[in-house]
Amino acid sequence: MDWLSLLSDASATNSAANYLPIGIQLIFAGGFVATMIAVSAWVGPKRKTADKLEVFASGIESHGNARQPMAIKYFLVAILFVLFDVEVIFFYPYAVNFRELGWQGFGAVLMFVAFFLVGFVYIIKKGALDWED
Repeated sequence: MDWLSLLSDASATNSAANYLPIGIQLIFAGGFVATMIAVSAWVGPKRKTADKLEVFASGIESHGNARQPMAIKYFLVAILFVLFDVEVIFFYPYAVNFRELGWQGFGAVLMFVAFFLVGFVYIIKKGALDWED
């Protein structure tokens, strides 16, 4: 049995043999990555100076303890940003299909915006975006 007949038989039916080229490619890719990492570790320079061993934090000198408490406001604003940013993603399908969705789709989008406006008003009333303590 030669390779061509094996490949033609494999393409005619859905079997594990159809995935053999993908498996071979993954093995070669993983081997290539491992080889390049090993070669760069073996051939690359190994000069450990005081400057290279120092902790780097965006070019800013580190000071104080990293375990000191941080204001929760930063995390709260980040979570709220993600929440309201994801809202914009849901407008894209409506913008693409607004003619097909008609008035029913428009009503659904208005309801969607209304829910987020209620949430936004709630956040403002709770003072989640007030930075002064």
